[in-house]
Amino acid sequence: MRRLVALVILGLLALPAVASALDGSTLRRAWDKRERRMGSHAGAYVVDLGTGRVLYRRNAERTLAPASNEKLLTTSAALVRLGPATTLDTIVRPAPDAVLQPDGTLEGDLILVGAGDPTLNDVALRDLITQLRAAGIRRITGAVVGDESLFDDLRGSYDSRWRYDSDLGGELGALTWGHGAFDSRGPAYYAASRLRYLLKKASVRVTRKVAVSPTSTITTPTLAIHSSAPVSDLISFTNHPSDNFYAETLLKLLGARAGTGGSTTAGITAVQEFLGQLGVKATIRDGSGLSRADRVSPHQIARLLAAMAGRPEADAFRASLAAPGEWGTLQHRMTRGAARGNCRAKTGTLIGVSALSGYCFDQAGHTIVFSLIENGVCAVCAKRLEDQMVPMLARYSG
Repeated sequence: MRRLVALVILGLLALPAVASALDGSTLRRAWDKRERRMGSHAGAYVVDLGTGRVLYRRNAERTLAPASNEKLLTTSAALVRLGPATTLDTIVRPAPDAVLQPDGTLEGDLILVGAGDPTLNDVALRDLITQLRAAGIRRITGAVVGDESLFDDLRGSYDSRWRYDSDLGGELGALTWGHGAFDSRGPAYYAASRLRYLLKKASVRVTRKVAVSPTSTITTPTLAIHSSAPVSDLISFTNHPSDNFYAETLLKLLGARAGTGGSTTAGITAVQEFLGQLGVKATIRDGSGLSRADRVSPHQIARLLAAMAGRPEADAFRASLAAPGEWGTLQHRMTRGAARGNCRAKTGTLIGVSALSGYCFDQAGHTIVFSLIENGVCAVCAKRLEDQMVPMLARYSG
C-alpha cells in the first residue's frame, strides 16, 4: 500500500502544473521585472488584437538588430506579393537548333532553366528526367546547359559583401541544387552536372558535358517542368528552421518577380514597398538578418504581425512560424508551459543578439502579438528570460 501511495504521489508530481490566469497588472509587473534584466539595448511590445489594448511596452520604438526576425519581413512580403499558391517552375527545353529524331536522339543541347527554387534536389531532377523519357528522349548529342539568368551572379549577401558566406550554407543563384551546392564553376554548373549524371543513370546518354549560359530569349517548347512546393510551404521551410539560404533566395525572387531584376537590392525595394503599404518602417540590408546593419523596432515588428493577422494569408503566415515542442527553432523551448499549443514565433540569434516575435492565444481566445528584441546581451541568457515571459501571454485573462 505504501508503495502504491508513493507511486501515485510521484505521478501527480510529474504532471504539469495547471497554469493560473494572469491579469494585466500582474502580467506587466512580471514582464517588466524580466525585461529590465535585458539591459538598455532591449525592447518589447505586446498588444491584444482582440481589444486593441497595449499590454506592455518598453523601448518599443528603439531600432535594433533583429537577427532572424528579419525573416518576418522577407517571408510576409513573399507570401503576399507572390501569392500562397504560387509555385516556382524549373523547366527543361531544347536549344533553338536542337532536333529530336524519331529514334529518341536529341541533336543539340538540353537547357535546364532555373526559377529560383531553393528546394531543387534529386527528387525534382528525377521528375524532370521521367518527363524527358516520356517525351521519347534517349540520347543527347549536345551538352546540358544551365541557365541561372533569373538572378544576378552574386553568391552571398550584404554581410559577406556578396561573396560566399558559410552562414548561408550554399551559394545563391536562380539555379541551385542541394541547398546551393557548388564548385569552382558555381551552383548552376553543379546543378546542371547533377542532371547530366542522373540522366546517365536513367540510361539517357549525353555526349557532351556541361555549360552555363543565359537563354532568356529562347522560346523553344518546354520538354519538362517541375513545380516547387507552393510559396506558403516555402516560407514555412524558411521560418521554422530559420534557413538563411532560403530567405536570401526569396528576397532575390521578389526582385525578379517585380521585374526589377533578381538581386538583393531589387528584392529589398520590393519588401520596402510592401511594408510601406502596411505602415511598417525598417532598415533592410538583407533577407535573413545576418547583417547587424538591419534595423527595426519591436513596435514595427508587432505592427507587421498585426497587419498580417488581418489579411487573407493570416493562417498560412502564422503556420510558417515555429511552435514550442514542434519541428523548428522552438522544438526544445517552452515545451511544458502554457505557450505550447497556444503560441507561434520567429526566433533570432546572433552573438550578443536575441529576438522572439509572434502570436499567442490568451485565455479569452484573443490573439496577442508580441515582439522582443535584445542587443548587447548574452543571447542564451536572454532566451531563458524570453521563455519565462512568452508563456505568460497564454495565461493572460484580460
